[in-house]
Amino acid sequence: MILAGDLGGTKSNLGAFEMERGKLRCIAKKRFASQDFSRAEDIIESFTRELSAKTTAACFDVAGPVVDNSIRATNLPWVVEGASLARLLGVARVPLLNDLEATGYGLQVLEPADLETLRPGVADPRANQAVIAAGTGLGEAMILWDGARHIPMASEGGHAGWAPHTEFEIELMRHLYKKYGAVECETLLSGRGFYEIHEFLDPTVRHQGFHDPNADPAPEITRRALDGSCGTCVRAVDVWLGMYGSEAGNLALRAVARGGMYIAGGIALKILPKLKEGRFVVAFSEHPKLQSFLAKIPLFVVLNEDAPLLGAAHVASLATHASR
Repeated sequence: MILAGDLGGTKSNLGAFEMERGKLRCIAKKRFASQDFSRAEDIIESFTRELSAKTTAACFDVAGPVVDNSIRATNLPWVVEGASLARLLGVARVPLLNDLEATGYGLQVLEPADLETLRPGVADPRANQAVIAAGTGLGEAMILWDGARHIPMASEGGHAGWAPHTEFEIELMRHLYKKYGAVECETLLSGRGFYEIHEFLDPTVRHQGFHDPNADPAPEITRRALDGSCGTCVRAVDVWLGMYGSEAGNLALRAVARGGMYIAGGIALKILPKLKEGRFVVAFSEHPKLQSFLAKIPLFVVLNEDAPLLGAAHVASLATHASR
């Protein structure tokens, strides 16, 4: 049995898999609220107690940089160590991946129905790709073509400094700098960014979810934007999409991603109708000197939220195959 886990800041998805005719088949899967656990080991123990088969290989992904097969989680008070998980599961080694690195591997095993084409572009299957995912935080990864295959390469681009591109964004930057000091990309390009933009656009517009310090205002903002019941929410989501498209274009330029840009993460699925309206696509290519280059890059939305989990399972399966 192959054990895999996508350990996120809000939720952790664990799955058990078997190889069947060369493909991964999920035999068990469960979602956990990450904040309810003090360690990754506790979630894994809770999941494996329900399984009868013995773990033969495992791999997990976490948001954060991997150093010596250890990750200090970015959005959780966890330190996840591959050696500790290997002892827990009784296997020789448990590789750890950055969550966007895992998503990159997941793309290699997704089905065509798991993708929505925003723009077909002119795909080069033997060229670099890139993946960006906004959710609790902002993840970015490059997927490099080495001449024979695609190899995902993790990054911490979500924590790079955010750069404004318009007069409006310059004023927004000043507003945020007074609150936080340095402004990272994920300050805006994550779930919490919707509220920051909404508050800047019109602080007098308050919705019910804004008054509860323990509530996340993003779902209400995006819901009202989709149904058109709040003009400020519509504007906030439109502004957010323009910024997100621009940052995706930045990543495509850094990766020279002629093979395609993949938009993953939970937010893309929640606001897919707005994503398909075109503001994201236009902003993606608005980099004057290379606008025609960017306009040829295919854009895909990853519809399968289990892409990172499948990527971790894929890596574990490759390790199993190599050891035979």
